[in-house]
Amino acid sequence: MTRMNTPIKNILPSEFDALVKGLGQPSFRSKQLFEWLYGKGAQSYEEMTNLPAKFRAQLAQEHPLHNVEVLEHAISSDGTHKMILQYHDGVCVETVAIPSRNGERLTVCFSTQAGCPMACAFCATGKEGLSRNLFAGEIVDQVLTVQRLLGRRVSNVVGMGQGEPFLNYDNVLAALRIMNSDKGLGIGARHICISTCGIIPGIERFSHEPEQFTLAVSLHSASQATRLQLMPKTNSFPLPELKSSLARYIEITNRRVTFEYIMIDNVNDKESNLQELLQFCKGLLCHVNLIPINAVPESPFKPSKQQTIQKWIDVTAKHGIETTLRDSRGSDIAGACGQLKNTFTQQHS
Repeated sequence: MTRMNTPIKNILPSEFDALVKGLGQPSFRSKQLFEWLYGKGAQSYEEMTNLPAKFRAQLAQEHPLHNVEVLEHAISSDGTHKMILQYHDGVCVETVAIPSRNGERLTVCFSTQAGCPMACAFCATGKEGLSRNLFAGEIVDQVLTVQRLLGRRVSNVVGMGQGEPFLNYDNVLAALRIMNSDKGLGIGARHICISTCGIIPGIERFSHEPEQFTLAVSLHSASQATRLQLMPKTNSFPLPELKSSLARYIEITNRRVTFEYIMIDNVNDKESNLQELLQFCKGLLCHVNLIPINAVPESPFKPSKQQTIQKWIDVTAKHGIETTLRDSRGSDIAGACGQLKNTFTQQHS
């Protein structure tokens, strides 16, 4: 049973039936409530005109509907939008909206935690530490906010913002299902991707979910020593165990895995690193996404040389591994991979 004064966005949709029953309403009210919150993105209970006035008053009193506040909205020269959003308790996250070059798609890169506990060496968010997990409704609110501000439907979502999604598994999965639901945001499962640093228990759970959500793994090195240098908190999930887990995921789901690989000059882009990546990918249904690292203040890392990146693309292709170079977007507004950081709160504190 949900406690009184629990914000409505902090309550899982699976708990809505018990909620409305506890307030003396018939069960179909839970579906109406869900549609208002997530299908129509209602900003207040007053908008929910097909709910009885007494019920709306009870909800407003017992389960307040908080809206996220947009503290900052920057627009890149390439059309990317970066937003700093603040929740009712003062916690902030960053959300990035990326229109495709041809304008047909709108992708939202959403955050799953406020901050991140993984402390990856190349990531600005990791330097901030973890504030708290986000609730499912708070995660979905990021996408709803983008749709409202940009006045268009979001077609694709990726959980590649702040946080490690599989350390907030239940809320993240609930959010994905809200986004996927026909009564919610109606985003196709194959257009919903979650990226993990390689949390094996999360991968195991994800492999048994019925929806065809897609999986990306932040690999960044297929050498255990180099990976620990870049991603020290992955030491509990060594590469051989990660590969075995991914092989099981592929076998169960028959879906390929995308490996995210940030290219850092003279750190993880040497010939030995390339050979290690080829060996790691061997036998896996996978796709490699190479990402030249973006500048982060006070970081010693520099992007790999263009000829190095091209060599990696050519060599992996010869080995039958589909490899792409990510079209990095939003770097001039610190919205690109590795740059996400709540600068607003620092500038205005």
